[in-house]
Amino acid sequence: MKKIILLVVLIVLLVLSACGKETSNESEQSDKVDSKREETIIYESENGPIEVPKDPQRVIVLSSFAGNVMALDVNLVGVDAWSKLNPRFEEGLKDVEQVSDEDLEKIIELEPDLIIGLSNTKNMDKLSEIAPTVLFTYGKVDYLTQHIEIGKLLNKEKEATEWVQDFQNRAVAAGEDIRSRLGEELTVSVIEGYDKQIYVYGDNWGRGTEILYQEMKLKMPDKVRETALEAGYHAISPEVLPEFIGDYVVVSSFSDQENAYLETETYQSIPAVKNGNVIEVNANEFYFNDPLTLELQLETFIKAFQEN
Repeated sequence: MKKIILLVVLIVLLVLSACGKETSNESEQSDKVDSKREETIIYESENGPIEVPKDPQRVIVLSSFAGNVMALDVNLVGVDAWSKLNPRFEEGLKDVEQVSDEDLEKIIELEPDLIIGLSNTKNMDKLSEIAPTVLFTYGKVDYLTQHIEIGKLLNKEKEATEWVQDFQNRAVAAGEDIRSRLGEELTVSVIEGYDKQIYVYGDNWGRGTEILYQEMKLKMPDKVRETALEAGYHAISPEVLPEFIGDYVVVSSFSDQENAYLETETYQSIPAVKNGNVIEVNANEFYFNDPLTLELQLETFIKAFQEN
């Protein structure tokens, strides 16, 4: 009889122990789910709310925004070809893979936890299956607001906002200094040769245009304003180049592009060129308008205008 009672007690203890373990496992699983929820945030993208990592560790940028992510000290595992060509990004991207929106297998292998691109990015549906994918329309917001938006996406809005405020203060002050010394009517042009074509730029197309026109409040020549301000850029022939050049000209050049127009008599006879008011820049590192590039642009312009 005692053996039977002992056996019953043992069975009851085993059942209670199993129940306890099951409850404990359920609790642990619940804690893991809650923890996972805490590790994500909701970003209000152009296409609606998207759940993204709270602290992304493996970000892929498919166009334009690598410098924004780098400036906020977030790890990149893949970037676009233009970013890889940027000498200013070379050190920071030396161990980062080059990818495009068509390199789906390569992107899968990189195991991203967040993908960032432009609204014309291909394979959006497939990319979204790999990782949360957020796309931005270029120019939908101004260049500084864009950085703050990326800050929000990366859960670093405070850092992004602080940099924007500081940068804007410095750029505005530099503009005031330049205008006080060289005149309120000073005009500046930004030109670039690419694919056997010459372009002039408006006030929101990288290459320092945002700083010169939006923050420093320097003026465009009338022809540039008429043709490039709204569109962002305008293609011109070498013959009409003098009509588009202001008191100063920023010449953006790619090393692998033909820039024969710079040797022509038409270009050499332009007053800004004859007066030495030419600011020559490397297009590969002046191309974007992210914080790393903007710092270089501002430093370049301050130095160039101080020399005159």
